Amino acid sequence: MLDAFFSGVGSWAVGLMETLGAPGAGLAVALENVFPPLPSEVILPLAGFTAAQGTLVLWHVVVWTTAGSVVGALLLYALGAWLGRARLHRVADRMPLVSVDEVVTAERWFERHGEMSVFFGRLVPVVRSLISIPAGVERMPMARFLLWTALGSGLWNTILVTGGFWLGERWHLVESGVGYLQAAVVAVLVLGVLVWIVRKVRRRPSARSGAAGSADDPG
Repeated sequence: MLDAFFSGVGSWAVGLMETLGAPGAGLAVALENVFPPLPSEVILPLAGFTAAQGTLVLWHVVVWTTAGSVVGALLLYALGAWLGRARLHRVADRMPLVSVDEVVTAERWFERHGEMSVFFGRLVPVVRSLISIPAGVERMPMARFLLWTALGSGLWNTILVTGGFWLGERWHLVESGVGYLQAAVVAVLVLGVLVWIVRKVRRRPSARSGAAGSADDPG
């Protein structure tokens, strides 16, 4: 059933690209951002493969898919800003394609990693789309939101599109390799958080000893 779904998504994306060209790939990615069950791991490599056939221009595909990612992210940002956290959870609970747990996962990502989560979140499944919502809830400055969204989405799209371009008819192999890339990103982020925690813990004793020393100094 899952294979049939991916096959259907692939056929739908190809139809958009055949009708609209590179902007069709951008539209497909914009919808993928708004509806996370649509897999970018299928759409983007397939767009690269289509470019390898000479139907599309590779850099046009990268530019349009990145623009589509930004547009989709803006829609979710606006949704988060408009609804707020409490109403957002109630809406997510009623939506068939998005769960409250997925929204909460994205919120925790934003809380842990701050604004940089908008960049790194683009490389992680589910979080990739939904990270825009807590950014909107927290009213992250628009200029920085657009910058990190464009950079993160541009990196993600370029990797998957060029992967599909070079693999040709084996473009579907990109999907299996995506898991390793995402695992590497998560590992780096976890390591960064651990290093930050260790540094914080090490600074506390020295800060306390400094405070005690100043209290003992009669001068």
